[in-house]
Amino acid sequence: MAIQEKKHPEINDVTQDEDVKKLILWNDDVNSFDYVIESLVEVCSHDYMQAETCTLIAHFKGKCPVKSGSFDELKPLYTEMTHRKLTVEIN
Repeated sequence: MAIQEKKHPEINDVTQDEDVKKLILWNDDVNSFDYVIESLVEVCSHDYMQAETCTLIAHFKGKCPVKSGSFDELKPLYTEMTHRKLTVEIN
């Protein structure tokens, strides 16, 4: 019977995890469900069901993370979403 060593995460792995950011969509009383869904499909490359689910979560919970990645990956999405008058933040 071979003894297997338990592997510990590398320090670099932890650092990379800390660099992961989220693009958060906030609920508003201005934009229609259809407009938000369309924007998530076009900007964040969501399929229709994913976009609809995120829109409903934002509506009922107040906010929803819609995309994750590095700040540099999320910044253009943030910019486009704000141009579309959607309330978003990178967190």
